[in-house]
Amino acid sequence: MLSFEAARDKVIDVCSGHATPYRTEVDICDDFARALGRVLAVDVLADRDYPPFNRSTRDGYAVRSADVSEAGAKLRLIGESRAGVAFDGAVAKGECVRILTGAAVPEGADAVIMQEYAGAEGNAVTFNCAAVEGQNFVPAGAEAKAGRAVVSYGARLGYADLAAVAQVGHTRLAVTRRPRVAIVSTGDEVVGVNQSPGLFQIRNSNSISLAAQVLLAGGLPNVLGNARDDVTELRARILQGLESDVLVLSGGVSVGTYDLVEQVLRELGAEFFFDSVAIRPGRPTVFGWCRRKPVFGLPGNPVSTMVTFELFVAPAIEILSGTTPRPLPFFKTKLACDVSEKPPLAHFLPAFVNWPGGEPQVDTIHWEGSGDIGAVARGNCFVVVRGERQQIKAGEWVDVLPRRGFF
Repeated sequence: MLSFEAARDKVIDVCSGHATPYRTEVDICDDFARALGRVLAVDVLADRDYPPFNRSTRDGYAVRSADVSEAGAKLRLIGESRAGVAFDGAVAKGECVRILTGAAVPEGADAVIMQEYAGAEGNAVTFNCAAVEGQNFVPAGAEAKAGRAVVSYGARLGYADLAAVAQVGHTRLAVTRRPRVAIVSTGDEVVGVNQSPGLFQIRNSNSISLAAQVLLAGGLPNVLGNARDDVTELRARILQGLESDVLVLSGGVSVGTYDLVEQVLRELGAEFFFDSVAIRPGRPTVFGWCRRKPVFGLPGNPVSTMVTFELFVAPAIEILSGTTPRPLPFFKTKLACDVSEKPPLAHFLPAFVNWPGGEPQVDTIHWEGSGDIGAVARGNCFVVVRGERQQIKAGEWVDVLPRRGFF
């Protein structure tokens, strides 16, 4: 039985070794809104230096620093430079130019003195501080050089990336194809979400949560419905799922009489890398490779499904999308309540973190086990209680794993 860290590393290692065919498939996107969240397939290069001129960062006066070597210097005002309308000329000895934020620093000037440190009377400006060469402006090319990448291959495009792409006039983006992720639930007790379940049945909420998690991870969900606990039906649904890039099954991976997922995958020639992880919820998690596709068998209890997807399936989707899987975004916060869990498993407890008074604090949410979807819905993260540290007192620091999309 692997630790969750070792199991995640195994997924990343195996999928990285098989990712090349996926990364070579490219879509062209000419709509910035549709490009959000996609993975860039080629570098986007700057079409010119940025900024293309020495750009003032303050309202004030453009000067030669040699002319204002000490407070009290007085210079002659010869013009103005504002954003979009540069001063037409050069600053000579004894001269200065009024300049506004975002404007070009005139030729000859090598510093900008903020207007708070200057007093103007007619065409004479007196400065009550010394100038330092290079102050209060961004040199030409300091942000990006012409022909250099402003956003690099493999970047997942967020709002800042899209702004950088727009700035350099790159309106057609080559992005990698999003991996298609087949989702199959299993179990005789599962009915469709639009059906009325019998007393001993449950609606197929896993297909909904998994599809949402696939989208958040950068994939395209292909929900194939539910397979009953029947070898023939399960085999047919698995073969259908293997037509996608990734297959994710929920349920049927424990050791019960009707847990048939591993049996059917083995008959189809699957190679397994692990079938148990030292976590709760989510211990009976399966990862294998079948017919050149990554296959995940996740426990059927909904919270187990959510946790194991984030730990193990998400990095596979990120790799097949052409980007580096993000590290698990753990952060430290103080615990608001005592926590006690049984060793040796690592526990992922539904929780809610907030920042009262500016300091992070997390409180666990009472839950009734891995079938309690509502507990996760009421939270925004999981408290992680590692196997070597089972007793944690209120006020101690603890690891928190935020739910994807919340932070």
